[in-house]
Amino acid sequence: MSAPEPSSSETPSSRTGHDAVIAKLATGIPGVDLVTHGGLPAGRATLVTGTSGSAKTVFALQFLAAGAGAGEPGVFVSLEERPDDIRANAKAIGFDVEALEADDRFVFVDASPATEVESVVAGEYDLGALLARVEHAVQRVGARRVAVDSVGALFSQVPHMEVVRRDLFRLVGSLRRLGVTAVLTAERDAEYGASARYGVEDFVADNVVILRNVLDDGQRRRSIEVLKLRGTSHQRGEYPFSVIDGEGIVVLPLTAITSHRRSTDERISTGLPALDALTDGGFFRDSMVLVSGPTGAGKTLTATHFAAGGLGAGERVLVFSFEETAEQLRRNARGWGVDYETAEAAGLLKVFAAFPESAGLEDHLIRMKGLIDTFRPQRITVDSLSALERGATAKAFREFVIGLSAYIKQQEIAGLFTVTTSDLSGGTTITDSHISTITDAVLLLRYVETDTEIRRALTVLKMRGSSHNKQVREFVIGSAGMVIGEPFPRIHGFLSSDLTSSYGGDGG
Repeated sequence: MSAPEPSSSETPSSRTGHDAVIAKLATGIPGVDLVTHGGLPAGRATLVTGTSGSAKTVFALQFLAAGAGAGEPGVFVSLEERPDDIRANAKAIGFDVEALEADDRFVFVDASPATEVESVVAGEYDLGALLARVEHAVQRVGARRVAVDSVGALFSQVPHMEVVRRDLFRLVGSLRRLGVTAVLTAERDAEYGASARYGVEDFVADNVVILRNVLDDGQRRRSIEVLKLRGTSHQRGEYPFSVIDGEGIVVLPLTAITSHRRSTDERISTGLPALDALTDGGFFRDSMVLVSGPTGAGKTLTATHFAAGGLGAGERVLVFSFEETAEQLRRNARGWGVDYETAEAAGLLKVFAAFPESAGLEDHLIRMKGLIDTFRPQRITVDSLSALERGATAKAFREFVIGLSAYIKQQEIAGLFTVTTSDLSGGTTITDSHISTITDAVLLLRYVETDTEIRRALTVLKMRGSSHNKQVREFVIGSAGMVIGEPFPRIHGFLSSDLTSSYGGDGG
């Protein structure tokens, strides 16, 4: 795979104040340019620091490979790993460094322990020879970017902090004189606390980016934080990211996504005429709809009707399933009179099914965003969020839902999510409380106990920005799918787990 191209070239930021005069260089790393408001300050040094396994080397590699792919040659100064190992690692995540080297767009300066003298006498260590090699490599290929991985390897055997600080100043000053934009990686001993191991690196660099690999409730979660970009603005806080085969680092900048939402007054059919009537003409085009109910209550069926409503209008529909296989979904749809196979053959429908445990939530979100970008649907269904919630931390799950809903809402894509309640009669769940506030419409499906039998009922609990019918309606499931009937008379406890009706007849 060739390196991805940066989203923009080196240009002054469009923001006010310092940003208006400080040019930024797009990193080409998905999400990073949003968090940094356009990229890294050009001609300056950025310290990328993190513990073991936080993807520091991947960040440096991707920064160079993205630039090289866009006509900005780079130099990788390897102080720990041999270039052959780095080439192999780069190829594993989709970057063909050897092809870039063949075109003189990427060059290694090998200063790894296997090629350098490992025994260093304190006070006699000199960066001069290394800096001369870096300068020669920069001039030979006309490099615009340099990565040094990692500066800690230079100073691990130097006991005096004043020597470390002096040599760091010398390294950064030399890179600045060369006119390159540099990334320097460094180790830290803990996920939170001092930015780097020696405590002086972040004072020498113009900018500091922290990568974390936190163990959260038994699961590893990576995140990125821009600690400082000297003289220019950036997003504050931590943002989750993942390292994806074929793509490298992909950052999920939730705040940046959610700050640019649009809205529309256009209505779309729910796929059921009776439900359209209850919702005053259907859902809004950019609605996020939550369908909540116990197992077997008809959530997947509701999602199928929603998909069919889009297909009937000639819209592209993307179906995500995390509980049933694609074949099961097609079979179920056939049983309800919906032809998924024909829609797929016509290019109007795409079904994606995966086990929730097959990847982390960040990886699932990145994969889903990729499918959305390539298929360009007008409607999306996710069945179910409850499956994705299993085993995830509350923070990770909420970030996933916010990231997905904000991303599709920004593009005016209608989304329908299903969640499963633990009680057969309904009731509340942690999922409901976590995401109901960020959804535009909530449809509740419940079992109702009458004098003689258990029956199904639904109600539209919420329709943001619109009136809706608040009646509790009975529905039945047959060969044509869901058939919504008349209101239940004198029903009690619909929003709790104690659902009963004083009506004991056979109809209604």
